[in-house]
Amino acid sequence: MVILIGPNRSPYTRRVAITLNIYGMPYEQRPLSGFDDRADVRAYNPLGRIPALVLDSGETLVDSAAIIDHLDEVHGAKHGRERALTPPSGADRRAVLRMAALMMGACDKGLQAAYHRNHIPKERQHQPWIDDCTAQVHEALAAAEKEIEGDEPFLLVGRLTQADVTAVIAERFARGGLGIDTPRHMPRLHALTRELARRSDFQVVEHPR
Repeated sequence: MVILIGPNRSPYTRRVAITLNIYGMPYEQRPLSGFDDRADVRAYNPLGRIPALVLDSGETLVDSAAIIDHLDEVHGAKHGRERALTPPSGADRRAVLRMAALMMGACDKGLQAAYHRNHIPKERQHQPWIDDCTAQVHEALAAAEKEIEGDEPFLLVGRLTQADVTAVIAERFARGGLGIDTPRHMPRLHALTRELARRSDFQVVEHPR
């Protein structure tokens, strides 16, 4: 059984956990924090960053994108790459990778804004920086909103992909972590991700701080 290192409050760890669930791959999770448990995390990743994934062989993968690539490869070997959450080639692959990059980029900016707001002394905070990061998150989600057509249950290519996984994570973080009113500003995205989040394979343990 593989071992996932990191708590699911991290959008990057959450992405890996949901992907493992969708692929039906059992795993053990150790919710070590990159801040509070840095020394323990370095045993898996010298950078002290999460997530990391320890394979059955003992090999450890680091960086969520590299982990996702491996999971797509493993799933493809079992079920055919056309069923992988990242399409194997062509326009569909480019579209999904672009959307996943936008959504995880939104998480990057959201985390930067939240860290600045929560960990920098008030007198040293630069509000224009926080505002700019938040605006970038807003624009990324707005771009995803434009991709949604009618009552389609998925964001792109007519099936569940990493575009959907990352959109659920980014919308959740933007709404809960930054206070962006997605029901008002991105109603189609909010509705789509809300339905996806109800799926059993999107349910992951909420590790407390």
